[in-house]
Amino acid sequence: MTDPIPPQGIPQPSPQPTAAPAQFAAGADSAIPGAEAAPVQPTAVPAADAAQAIPAPFGGHSAPGVPAMEIRGLAKRFGEKIAVNGISLSIPQGSFYGLVGPNGAGKTTTLSMATGLLRPEFGTALIYGVDMWENPVEAKRLVGNLADGVRMFDRLTGQQLVTYHGLLSGLDAETVATRTTDLLGLLDLQQAANTLVVDYSAGMTKKIALACAMIHAPRLLVLDEPFESVDPVSAANIRDILHGYVAGGGTVIVSSHSMDLVERMCDHVAVIAAGRVVAAGTVDEVRAGSTLEDRFVQLVGGRHQQEGPEWLRSF
Repeated sequence: MTDPIPPQGIPQPSPQPTAAPAQFAAGADSAIPGAEAAPVQPTAVPAADAAQAIPAPFGGHSAPGVPAMEIRGLAKRFGEKIAVNGISLSIPQGSFYGLVGPNGAGKTTTLSMATGLLRPEFGTALIYGVDMWENPVEAKRLVGNLADGVRMFDRLTGQQLVTYHGLLSGLDAETVATRTTDLLGLLDLQQAANTLVVDYSAGMTKKIALACAMIHAPRLLVLDEPFESVDPVSAANIRDILHGYVAGGGTVIVSSHSMDLVERMCDHVAVIAAGRVVAAGTVDEVRAGSTLEDRFVQLVGGRHQQEGPEWLRSF
């Protein structure tokens, strides 16, 4: 099957990501002012006490000034729809970075391109300075990815699935066994360790996917809606685990629709709308004296000051 002919005025995609043309450039024809914000220095994140220690992020040390993730001019279209339009972001090492935006804003597409799941048409993505598309094996070793909508091998048990991911990452069998036991305990999945993943609830599936993302102790965790369908107690436990991971030297990027959760959990945040970054910085900088939810609504628009039709208000 051949690729569809691109719409008039948009050039054919290159085999490798390249610099973005004018229509993908950040700020071009944008109806939203301030399409990008300058990178900011990381702020301290208070460590939360987790129930057990998790493996420390591996991979040596990078120069302090090298971002954990840097994306430059990423762009992607599906047919005639431009889903991501020249997004650039710099995520500092040791940060807990939130990514928020309305449905269809381009969050999942951006994270998929940045982690090597989806090839961008333009732009680059660097993981601790390693180009994701020039050196994908090296870059992906540094990332633990909980992607939205990606199928797992759900005919394995939970224990088998986490073990499989650990062995694929190059860990020895003894290390994998120890870490699998630790992670299943941390995520309250011990009782379901020998249950097929296909029989898990939505929340349990999310938790086992998180265990798979963490088994090789990556330096960067990229989590797309990690708290969706997860009960409040498990969500609190996961937050403790993630804060402990960041305190140990890791970096977390999390996308979420819960403004309150991001405001309490993250130290940095970026707001994406219509495939562009409309605000980025520390949480305090972005919310500008308001709540993050109010600031979000102000930035992306779409709020309807209506009570609804009469037939929904008269009984």
